[in-house]
Amino acid sequence: MVFSSAVFLLIFLPVVLLVYYAVPDRVRNPVLLVSSLLFYGWGEPVYILIMLFSTVFDFSNGLMLEWLDRSGKPDRRKWVLVLSLVGNLGMLGFFKYTDFLISSVNVLTGQGFDLLGIALPIGISFYTFQTLSYTIDVYRREIKAQHNILDFGMYICMFPQLIAGPIVKYRDIERQLRNRRLNSDRICAGIFRFTLGLGKKVLLANSLGMVWDEISAQNGKTAALTALIGAAAYMLQIYFDFSGYSDMAIGIGKMLGFDFLENFDYPYESVSVTEFWRRWHISLGSWFREYLYIPLGGNRRGLPRQMLNLLIVWSLTGLWHGAGWNFVVWGLYFFALLAVEKLFWLEKLKKAPAVVGRIYTLLAVLVSWVIFACDDIAAAGRYILSMVGANGFADAASVYYLREYFFLLAIGALLSVSFVRRLVSKELRALPDEGKRFGVKAAVGGVLYIASLLAVIGSTYNPFLYFRF
Repeated sequence: MVFSSAVFLLIFLPVVLLVYYAVPDRVRNPVLLVSSLLFYGWGEPVYILIMLFSTVFDFSNGLMLEWLDRSGKPDRRKWVLVLSLVGNLGMLGFFKYTDFLISSVNVLTGQGFDLLGIALPIGISFYTFQTLSYTIDVYRREIKAQHNILDFGMYICMFPQLIAGPIVKYRDIERQLRNRRLNSDRICAGIFRFTLGLGKKVLLANSLGMVWDEISAQNGKTAALTALIGAAAYMLQIYFDFSGYSDMAIGIGKMLGFDFLENFDYPYESVSVTEFWRRWHISLGSWFREYLYIPLGGNRRGLPRQMLNLLIVWSLTGLWHGAGWNFVVWGLYFFALLAVEKLFWLEKLKKAPAVVGRIYTLLAVLVSWVIFACDDIAAAGRYILSMVGANGFADAASVYYLREYFFLLAIGALLSVSFVRRLVSKELRALPDEGKRFGVKAAVGGVLYIASLLAVIGSTYNPFLYFRF
């Protein structure tokens, strides 16, 4: 496993930043590469070999594609692309899906094949997609091959977004690898963004996660109100957990001079599931759209082909999130919703009041997160049935949970939409000078950091929802 949260916050990150700022520009990439390898390999150094293999493999593929172009053999370039696809996806499939495949065969055939017990390297789905996007873009001649393996290795292994995204395409930071703007304004903005993400994760997501864990442990034998409270808690938990990690990655990136693209845009404000997936995990959605959906034909080959393309994309999106049938069902669930929207429902939503679309989207997404969270499909089914009243609509436990967690859920709901950000931005702009604006942000960031640090030190509950990816 990687560093504990306290060690990361108190030792690793401050030391890395101090060294990074102290060394000359030309040494910063090697410093960041070594720091990232230390971060990733702490406690599980064998996994470094897998990541380094992936790095060297696609670095070589990029050079080979470039050499074939120069040597007048462009027709052979497709075989390098095939090699990259087979190698990367084969490695991802072996580590992530072998035991899932064996267990599925055992269930379907009644056999008793032994599982291999393969441990999943943390973040393998993220860095595999990054290396693949690099090779594909070199193949398409959209970018030039990188000739410095240290710079390329730093891009693949960079610790801020290594284990939880966002997925960073090489072309988005190609120029920044050698020429980064680093000044006090960017560093301060990065620190503030990092502390916001830390607060999201530690103060909100972890607290909400305990509510979900307590209610979901009752195995779907709860009244509807209790089940809805638990599902709402998980819905907010996964948003603050993942968007919090993305904020921290973007914040550290700014401290290091990088500009990573946004990964979340208040998805719970969406008026359709289609819009939701433009706002949620933006880097993953754009990756599948650009490297799978469009190459398959997108919506250019008629409606039946478009539906098939959507089915393929969403089946693989589900599997990308985890090796389990609940993830497959989760992907197919979203395929069905998106297909219905594209066929007729989206046009109706556009004509309806926005509140109708928001309620529909929130309910649809709420159900999806129950499927996502429950490893057992039958357990997910029981929980969804309890949400619609299979065990009654309310009881004494419902009143207890509502009274105990109402304010936590209300705060989470309020902070999951853009209203607070707009209000705060307006009030900050109203302050008479930049110094006061900086003072307010520094005070808020300082309080958030101290509160988060105390929460990390004082609690053993710190789940990492995206460890499976």
